[in-house]
Amino acid sequence: MKDRENLTEAAKRTRRAPAQVRAATPLPAEEERTFDLSLRPKTLGEFVGQERVKKILGMSIEAARKRGEVLDHVLFSGPPGLGKTSLAHIIARELGVNLRSTSGPAVERAADLAAIVADLAEGDVLFIDEIHRLQRAVEEILYPAMEDFELNIVVGKGIGARTMKLAVKPFTMVGATTRSGLLSSPLRDRFGQHFHLDFYEHPELQEIVRRSAKLLGVHIDGDGAAEISSRARGTPRIANRLLRRVRDFAQVNEAAVVGRDVALGALELLEIDAAGFDKMDRAILAAIIDKFDGGPVGVESLAAAVGEESDTIEEVYEPFMLQEGFLARTSRGRVATQRAYTHLGRSRRGTLL
Repeated sequence: MKDRENLTEAAKRTRRAPAQVRAATPLPAEEERTFDLSLRPKTLGEFVGQERVKKILGMSIEAARKRGEVLDHVLFSGPPGLGKTSLAHIIARELGVNLRSTSGPAVERAADLAAIVADLAEGDVLFIDEIHRLQRAVEEILYPAMEDFELNIVVGKGIGARTMKLAVKPFTMVGATTRSGLLSSPLRDRFGQHFHLDFYEHPELQEIVRRSAKLLGVHIDGDGAAEISSRARGTPRIANRLLRRVRDFAQVNEAAVVGRDVALGALELLEIDAAGFDKMDRAILAAIIDKFDGGPVGVESLAAAVGEESDTIEEVYEPFMLQEGFLARTSRGRVATQRAYTHLGRSRRGTLL
């Protein structure tokens, strides 16, 4: 009983932890987060794109409900903004259970995570964002919890220490990561389902833009939605943020309908080019070409050249550049492709443009 009380107290501390993390880490403004939440799909039917993932998830959820069992643990991987968090919320809603959310950096101690797990009701969903950033000692708490629904609690210290097993209610773990390669094998193997989310096609993004515009009360035509979606880097989160800026532009300029001209005016003001690249994207490509002769260049050197964190370059900027063929990643470093030279109006040394 005392051990469970200690775990409950740790859970209370953990619930306060995310606020402390937010204070130290730059995050979107409260209004921006509210905007994103208002556009988040509530069911699998509302979720646009990722058809294979939706089909398998829907089948697994229905089967788990019919058997009266908890859903197998689910791992989502892929670049930011593709819907990993939305799918975690949808899973809990489709199962009719509660969702508890935290993130890898927010959980600093093993006792904090153990307290969260012990506080879950039967069938609840525990969502851990950036799960690859869990500390190893914290991560090890999850192994028996995910596999056998029990916690191994160490009582005492030194030679008198002993391990006590504490049963927890069956639950579903949902993890999200942008760097699946950094997950340890023991943790990865305990997920029964692993889905990699891909970048979205333009028609899917157009549907998302039209849906979001309707929810926001923005009148947008097909050309306006197409222009926004074509510059959204295959990412719904970016598409929605661009829509918000276009909405502001249209309102200030008293445009009743967001058409192609209105969308172009806003996007040019934002310096979002036809490929969907912003100022930093172009700076990264220009640095590789101009400062490092087209590469190869290591990510740390590149980060120093453009004044950005190397993790941000790897997780936010590179995936789309690689997907679209503007960048190649080799064993020696990053290399700009011919498409990057053409996009920036550069010529390779010794050649004519």
